[in-house]
Amino acid sequence: MKIFKSTILIFFLAATLVACNDTLDLEPEGNTEAADGLNSLEDFQGRWAKLYAGLIIGGQQGGDGGADIQGIDGGFSNYSRLYWKLQELSTDEAIIAWNDGTIKDLHWQNWTPDNEFLAAMFSRLSYQVTLNNAFLRESTDGAITSAGLSGTEADLVRSYRADARFLRALSYYHGLDLFGTLPFTTEENAADGSDLPEYISSVDLFNYIESELLDIIDELPAGSGSEYGRVSEAAAQMLLAKLYLNAEVYTGTARYTDALTYVNAVIAQGYTIDTNLSYASSFLADNDRNGAQSEFIWTLNFDGANTQTFGGTTFLAHATVGGAMDASQYGLDGGWGGIRTTPEFVEIFENEENSADGRENFFTNGQNKSIADVGTFTDGYAIVKFQNINSDGSSTGNDLFVSTDFPVFRLADAYLMYAEIVARGQGGDAATAVGYINTLRERAYGNTNNGITTSDLTLDFILDERAKELHWEAHRRQDLIRFGQFSSNGVWEWKGNVQSGTTTPSFRDLYPIPTTELNLNSNLIQNPGY
Repeated sequence: MKIFKSTILIFFLAATLVACNDTLDLEPEGNTEAADGLNSLEDFQGRWAKLYAGLIIGGQQGGDGGADIQGIDGGFSNYSRLYWKLQELSTDEAIIAWNDGTIKDLHWQNWTPDNEFLAAMFSRLSYQVTLNNAFLRESTDGAITSAGLSGTEADLVRSYRADARFLRALSYYHGLDLFGTLPFTTEENAADGSDLPEYISSVDLFNYIESELLDIIDELPAGSGSEYGRVSEAAAQMLLAKLYLNAEVYTGTARYTDALTYVNAVIAQGYTIDTNLSYASSFLADNDRNGAQSEFIWTLNFDGANTQTFGGTTFLAHATVGGAMDASQYGLDGGWGGIRTTPEFVEIFENEENSADGRENFFTNGQNKSIADVGTFTDGYAIVKFQNINSDGSSTGNDLFVSTDFPVFRLADAYLMYAEIVARGQGGDAATAVGYINTLRERAYGNTNNGITTSDLTLDFILDERAKELHWEAHRRQDLIRFGQFSSNGVWEWKGNVQSGTTTPSFRDLYPIPTTELNLNSNLIQNPGY
């Protein structure tokens, strides 16, 4: 089940043969071609593994050494860590105590185009697009023939091309969601980066992502796939469903009917939720084999031995431990005392009479519910979600680097997306939606006594239920924007850089194009309001 952790190890072993430039240096498109071409199956696999590794680690060495992005620490520039920060720290679900540069501006929603975390995310997205473009250039039929591959080996490399196109579409989707655009290149652009990437509008980028996913969906491993951690037909269906669910935000035109089509396709793939397992089981170090994996549509796989990084779940486990918390109980060598949550998020659980919800994973001992001082870890309840221990309480053998996989897409999200479409009056069946939510609540409460009825299917309920089920999984900002509660509506502590919270201008639904990128590329256009 850890096949992709082994595959990514291939990347490290093959790095001397197929390594790309050590650093991007904030360039939109750099020379990431293999110097002497790819000459064996192992060469192609090493290059392909880097496409996945780029989402998981921040550089070309263990512990994020040999950083891919210059100008920021390899751990800080880790793709999943940056993406999580931009989707969570800007919301009611998370606030951070650290004084690293402009990081607090994310929660305060007063960021500027000079924010280094925005610049790092923008560069990381562009870098990932570059890697996938390079692989597509290097894995043509001509290249496969030149490498002497045929039969099964040649077909295997051809299948990797669909992965590359999916992963490129994913990064473009993240760019669309965060910035409304991204410097646009494909494998047709010059390999040496001499083509200045073009600006692409949100509508055109949406259409490109949609067309790419529709084109490759039948080329990806069928159904849910057979390799844990590799993208599949179901992963593409889920990404399409999320693209369509947010289409009105991205393009101004709602696509709920299409979202429902692909949500149903995902649900039909046979993923299951074992209500006899605890909610917490999905976020433990053995979540690839303890039964929780039956729900996972696609994961980023982390391993304390083979994918050592200070991003990903290592960040999410360590940064959330501090104060009176005993780090060893969570399989860690220590806490970093950074991330907590706001009282408004806590109250989402408190608003329901029964407080036995297993998703209510707050650590309150010695913690104040209200946040008087953002820089004090004990102000704000801590959250215990991603842990570096196995289901039986045993250690992973590495208390620094965490082995818990991160679920990018899971069935619970698909269930809640279905229910949201029903609540919006855009199709689906109310009784089916109730059944899906009650499955999640049965797991959360450990019994069937806390189910809902069709009268509970309101949009307010759905937004709160998504927060309970999916908190800290990098969904909250997108959800709040879709529900109109992110900027000009919705208030939580320290939003707007005042303790009581305040609304912010609606232009902050998009992040700005970083100043560094505007200076590099005259084709880019700054987002309104900045």
